[in-house]
Amino acid sequence: MATLLSHIEAQLQAVNDSTLALILLGVLLSLSIVVDTVSRRTALPRISLLVLVGVGYAVVQQLVMDSAKAPLEGLREPLISLALVMVAFLLGGELTLSRLKSTGRIIALLSAAVVLGSLLVVFVGLWALGFPLAVAASLAAISVATDPAAVSEAIDESGQTNLNARVMLGIVAIDDAWGVIIFGLTMAAMSWVSLADGGTGSLVHSLWELGGGVLLGIALGLPAAWLTGRLKPGRPTQAEALALMLLIAGLSAYLNVSALLAAMVAGFVVVNVSAHHTRSFAEIEQIEWPFLVFFFVLAGASLDLANLHAALVPIVAYVVLRIVGRFVGGYLGVRMLRRNVSGLEPRMGLGLLPQAGVAMGMALLAAERFPEQGALIVTTVVTSTILFELFGPVWVKRVIKQSESS
Repeated sequence: MATLLSHIEAQLQAVNDSTLALILLGVLLSLSIVVDTVSRRTALPRISLLVLVGVGYAVVQQLVMDSAKAPLEGLREPLISLALVMVAFLLGGELTLSRLKSTGRIIALLSAAVVLGSLLVVFVGLWALGFPLAVAASLAAISVATDPAAVSEAIDESGQTNLNARVMLGIVAIDDAWGVIIFGLTMAAMSWVSLADGGTGSLVHSLWELGGGVLLGIALGLPAAWLTGRLKPGRPTQAEALALMLLIAGLSAYLNVSALLAAMVAGFVVVNVSAHHTRSFAEIEQIEWPFLVFFFVLAGASLDLANLHAALVPIVAYVVLRIVGRFVGGYLGVRMLRRNVSGLEPRMGLGLLPQAGVAMGMALLAAERFPEQGALIVTTVVTSTILFELFGPVWVKRVIKQSESS
């Protein structure tokens, strides 16, 4: 067996990177077909199974082949970025003015409650357990982010369109905006606390990341909305939709602004300005799944097995505290709204557990700011992210299914 694996590794090393990338992309898409079949026959979420595929890749790569090279090295970042942009654009399209009038207040209040619950419970809990202030503050800010791809995919698989499903989609559409704001302010506050330089610069950077994302979304969304109504359905509309996604992802990285926020704003503009907005969103939905396959598998493959044992305690603490914070925040938010709105599920916060790319990005930024605790922060977030991606979608379905039957 060992000889066979050594032979396979030698053959892979002999293949150039571009050829290997093409083979891996083909293998991942082929595996997604198998995953889809298994999901339909076992009722397990496709997302969880895809993440497990990524974890299996990490085990083989790091333990069997003893290689630290990331899968799809050159394509990893753009694939993940493009997948998240597509998801954020579609979620922005959920925020029609008519829907905001009927559920906007609910979304804003519940989102704020869940965000504050996560932030306070994780920070106070980790600090009380004796973790350094930088670790407690960073993980508390990171805990705010939710994975919109996992939540929206789980809701789509469930087929539910009830009030709780719509509210959850609205919350995840703005959760990452909350996350960017809170993370930027937290990093600035930590700079001031430690008397380090750049506190003001960090605040300005976070404000630019937010404001610039909004401006870019408007700047790209308005011409896209105008163009959508003037193109025939089919290939021209598909080309326009894909061009918009690529421009958002590329220009966001170039301008150093939030790609998720820019995509959400662009989706919001298109859905509320264009009379034929359904065309663009339909085309994105047609091509979105292959990119989500890459995203979820690569998320699982990010697990660093070498540092796993050292971060076991903070991983357990962070996972438990984030679950408690989400539940408490959602429960209190629903209690505040129950007098005016009926049918809201008290366990709403448990349907907002999935966490992925945005959290990992924040972890890397925190590691750069606090290099002494960087490895601990990154390993904790990546490992807990995999756990939340595995079990989070199950809770999404349980929450909205329970609300439908109650």
